[in-house]
Amino acid sequence: MIVIRCGSTPVPTVLGEHSRIEVSEVPNKDEINRALAEVGTRRRLLVCGTDAGLSALLTRLMRTENLDVEIAYIAEDATPATRAYGLPTGSAAAKLGVQGRAHEVPLVRDETGAVLVGEATVTGTGDDVLVGEAYADDDRVFTGKVDALTVRVSRDMPGVRATADRPRRFRRRQWFQARAVQVGTPGALITRDGITARRPVKRTTFYRHIEPLRLVLP
Repeated sequence: MIVIRCGSTPVPTVLGEHSRIEVSEVPNKDEINRALAEVGTRRRLLVCGTDAGLSALLTRLMRTENLDVEIAYIAEDATPATRAYGLPTGSAAAKLGVQGRAHEVPLVRDETGAVLVGEATVTGTGDDVLVGEAYADDDRVFTGKVDALTVRVSRDMPGVRATADRPRRFRRRQWFQARAVQVGTPGALITRDGITARRPVKRTTFYRHIEPLRLVLP
């Protein structure tokens, strides 16, 4: 086992005896490549960081075909990813990471090859509403105008959940389970795991990858 610390994220004392690699809060490709080189044959990574940091690491593991590595996620506070996978935080997460067993769960990505570990939101540009349509497999999530579209990962099959955020006067929003969520729009901004893209897009897809994530779970 080896600890990967992203940025200034606290490392619980229970992990003090394990080797540690320091990377940026959202590590770049070169940092992750160096970390993987140091990891060598050790097959479990204890990742202390944020959803964005975990996403960056898993994206690189996926692209380099290293998804056989077991991942333990140790966040300081609750995040969309810890809630999606039912993970503890802080010291409890560290103990689970050392003692727990890895399980295969869906790994969610988008068409650019970036992994989503918690939540993505699709919004209109500027202060505009989101215009377009979205489908969860064959189910229509929305068509026309909504405040935003929210996409979340799920630890259970088929792997992705989506809902349209509408004004409060409308009925309670509905969640759709799917393998893939597709969005088409004249222009929208995407925020993935807390990081907002610099440029608007006209379409995006979030879907379950062909290989699972090996995640340490309670």
